[in-house]
Amino acid sequence: MTIELRTPTADGVHQATAVLREWQHDEAPMQLHPGDIGWNHRFGTAETAAAMRTWSRDGRILAVGMLDSPTLVRMTVAPDALQDEDLARRLVEDFSLPERGVLPQGAVSVEAPQGVLLHDLLTEEGWGVDEPWTPLFRDLAEAVEDPGVRIKEIGPEQAQDFADVLRSAFDTTKPTREYRHKMSAAPFYADSRCLGAYDDQGNATAVVTVWSAGPGKPGLVEPMGVHADHRGRGHGRAITVAGAAALRELGSSSVRVCTPSSNVGGVATYRAAGFAARPEIADRIRKA
Repeated sequence: MTIELRTPTADGVHQATAVLREWQHDEAPMQLHPGDIGWNHRFGTAETAAAMRTWSRDGRILAVGMLDSPTLVRMTVAPDALQDEDLARRLVEDFSLPERGVLPQGAVSVEAPQGVLLHDLLTEEGWGVDEPWTPLFRDLAEAVEDPGVRIKEIGPEQAQDFADVLRSAFDTTKPTREYRHKMSAAPFYADSRCLGAYDDQGNATAVVTVWSAGPGKPGLVEPMGVHADHRGRGHGRAITVAGAAALRELGSSSVRVCTPSSNVGGVATYRAAGFAARPEIADRIRKA
């Protein structure tokens, strides 16, 4: 059967996200998660649909990708299609040919889970390896400890707190209060939690959004940030612990996050919050 590449409609994004939920399990490598789609919804429903790509055969979705930028596609494949040669070769073609509408000419990157045949074929085509990232996981079988700070759920009334902390944490002007509002339109947004840590003066010190993929499946941290005025006081650990507790309440079996290995402080924060580091991974890159 022919493999069909599509850019889904808004309804198609919901279907692709549902498929991604089915593919999540604790033994899976770090891969595209429904929460990644949810976080991308901060740009809007239509914008998220335009960034999505699906590969299907005989009506069944075998791979899902999301353009995190015009030159970076993050993708994963069905658990039973990791070594599907027809799919892997089609993916390489679609990533290599600009007319297919996935990646442009020049320098581009592909994020794909370890263990898929795609990596072998990209190596054969001369693709290289980018800077390393560290995946971190925490099992949620046992009760999560108290974070030790005041935690409040971020709703529409606290949207400005969310934006202010993220702008400071990532030294950018991009996050606005509209991010929180647009995220609420994401598929399965009811299975997420946006939390804030507050000090004794009522100032928001850190925020986190966590996304469940459903009961018995791993959840995702995306994003977590600490306001620059409150760094070095354990707020990152505290808000991450609070996020893990929220995911456990939602039925998640574990929680995962991935951060650049060069972000030594970030890796240390997640370790302090009870996460264990897994072997480093890296995107595949094609130089200009």
